[in-house]
Amino acid sequence: MEGRRGTNLPRVADYNQAVILDAIRHAPEGLSRVELAELTGLSAQSVSNITRRLLDRELITEAGTILPVGRGKPRTLLRLRPTGRFAIGVHIDPTVTTVALLDLVGDVVESVRTLPASATTPDRLVTAITESASGLVASTGVDPGRVLGMGIAAPGPFDPGAGVVLDPPLLPEWSRVGLRELLHEATGYPVVLHKDAASAALAELWRGSAASLADFVFLYLGTGLGAGLVLGGELIGGSTDNAGEIGHLMVDADGPRCRCGQRGCVGPACMPRTLVAEAAAAGLLPRPSSDAGDREIDELFTAMCRLPAARPILERSATRLARGAATIANLLDVRAVVFGGPIWDRISDVFLPILNNTLLTTTEARKVHPVTALGSSLGPDVGAIGAGCLVLEHSFSTRPSTLLLGPRDDQVAAAP
Repeated sequence: MEGRRGTNLPRVADYNQAVILDAIRHAPEGLSRVELAELTGLSAQSVSNITRRLLDRELITEAGTILPVGRGKPRTLLRLRPTGRFAIGVHIDPTVTTVALLDLVGDVVESVRTLPASATTPDRLVTAITESASGLVASTGVDPGRVLGMGIAAPGPFDPGAGVVLDPPLLPEWSRVGLRELLHEATGYPVVLHKDAASAALAELWRGSAASLADFVFLYLGTGLGAGLVLGGELIGGSTDNAGEIGHLMVDADGPRCRCGQRGCVGPACMPRTLVAEAAAAGLLPRPSSDAGDREIDELFTAMCRLPAARPILERSATRLARGAATIANLLDVRAVVFGGPIWDRISDVFLPILNNTLLTTTEARKVHPVTALGSSLGPDVGAIGAGCLVLEHSFSTRPSTLLLGPRDDQVAAAP
């Protein structure tokens, strides 16, 4: 990925610092000061001044030297210092809420699960998240002053300007919840809010299967279905950051009926509730009660995935999802579709071969480049990891816009 270019004007020193941090982040093996100057376009003096400040603030570290080819002095490599700063990531799903503490490179230090959103009120969940976050920081011995902020991955749609969750279809009690402000007031941290699928895509871009790709789609499979879009190495949100609502994409005229009244929408075709109902109708599972909660459905779904007799149901679901994935890949001309989320590990053995075969044989782009199906390498906590990466992305970002609520403290630039 081509590095961002800096400027030598003193009044934009914070921007230049972000440029340097971003360049070092994208080079895990390390960069020398000479390489940083070449990559960013900054003068050697500017690079020297900025890296000295970053070393003093323990955001980067010197990690060995490299010998030049021919004459010249050995060059010291600079890398991010993982323990220099931390971020808290929170994934809110109807069946589980996960809170994770990430270090500066995006690795999970420790995580914990708390109340599922469908089984509690927003106020109670805010309290549970606050207690979980405080517990993680205390149990790991992390200095609270080194925590950059909290990221929230939640079901959409949402209002990014106000930080309000707007009537998520699978959380009927969550109508216009000002989640960002509630958590900022409860924790004191700057807070950033984004959709779960978009956050998961960012996690893959930072640390997952797609870290080496600039263009891909992440299909998030949990209680519902959503897409996170990455083009040119950037998370694409659309005009209101609500891009990726693909649940009503038509894939099978004979498919299960959707809440919108039509048949064939891809969303219900791979929802655990739909698949459990199909297995129960086939006599493979006990029929869930009419008011079965998401936790009960999730347990039945786990049991279903272990039944060899339920494999045809999963294969049919995978075929429908593959059609939707191919349509999205054709629309955006991406090189990969990454699949993950809370239910992925339970279905991947059945789904991945079908998804990969469909993408490799039916996408139009295959005539130019293969389109590959990849399974997430980050496990069921990909949403929480992505939420933490939202905070890190903001801290590294060279873009002037921000979704963080609360005192910025100039972010990384003025961190103690």
